[in-house]
Amino acid sequence: MANGQWYPPEWPDRIRALAAGELTPARPRRAATVMLLRDTATAVGAGGTGTAGPEVHMLRRRASMAFAGGAYAYPGGGVDPRDDDHHVRWAGPPRTVWAARLGLDEAAAQATVCAAVRETYEEAGVLLAGPTPDTVIEDTTGADWEADRAALVARDLSFAEFLDRRGLVLRSDLLGAWARWITPEFEPRRYDTFFFVAALPQGQRTRNASTEADRTVWIDPAHAAERYDRGELLMMPPTIATLRQLTACATAADALAAAETRDLTPVLAQARLEDGELILTWPGHDEFTKHIPTGGAA
Repeated sequence: MANGQWYPPEWPDRIRALAAGELTPARPRRAATVMLLRDTATAVGAGGTGTAGPEVHMLRRRASMAFAGGAYAYPGGGVDPRDDDHHVRWAGPPRTVWAARLGLDEAAAQATVCAAVRETYEEAGVLLAGPTPDTVIEDTTGADWEADRAALVARDLSFAEFLDRRGLVLRSDLLGAWARWITPEFEPRRYDTFFFVAALPQGQRTRNASTEADRTVWIDPAHAAERYDRGELLMMPPTIATLRQLTACATAADALAAAETRDLTPVLAQARLEDGELILTWPGHDEFTKHIPTGGAA
């Protein structure tokens, strides 16, 4: 492959089946993923301090995973419907503001933000919540915390219940909505995924807490994109697209500020038959266009 774009071999057949009316698209499930950022200091001049741009936390999905095995991604996962109707302790923009920003009703917006914070905790061990609306918990280590995290992963405990049990306030103000991508109609497992940005809270550290990942890294977005271009890092289109967008941000704070005006129009791949070949495109992202001969695989 010329780059690290994840491209399943079964896609051409599924695209043909969809075009022929032989495939009924699955309904996408709401999901959230978080680009967790940390600033890196570097010396400038004679002992001065500056920033080299933020690093982003990424995990590599295990090669054995049925979906995007071996690909680099951000912590994320599906929305838990139980977080729709439980009124959680909340700091930051009210649910009405989040609903308008995400294009959802208030309950769905709350559950989506909850999913972003929960998945970051489940997969990276970082919790965007605190005992008061203006604090963030610094230490989430210990057997009791791990027991709660495991219960969240197993869905034995909802995130709303977890916050109540711990007396914690969800810090929605630490998140910024960045993008929205919907899995193509020809995929059997589909997600309507909101991408968020957040800064690593002071005092907290990431760890590989995910059973779906075999490694995690902090990496400069520009360097990661270069390695993708050389075919060294495998990524799905939404991952590399958002990674490239982060390269314009000098700090994590810049990314959060930029998120306020980001366009959240959903990106959905489209497939069409033209001049004897299938053409797969992602609107607004020409680099992912694929031309698939109608007589064989890509």
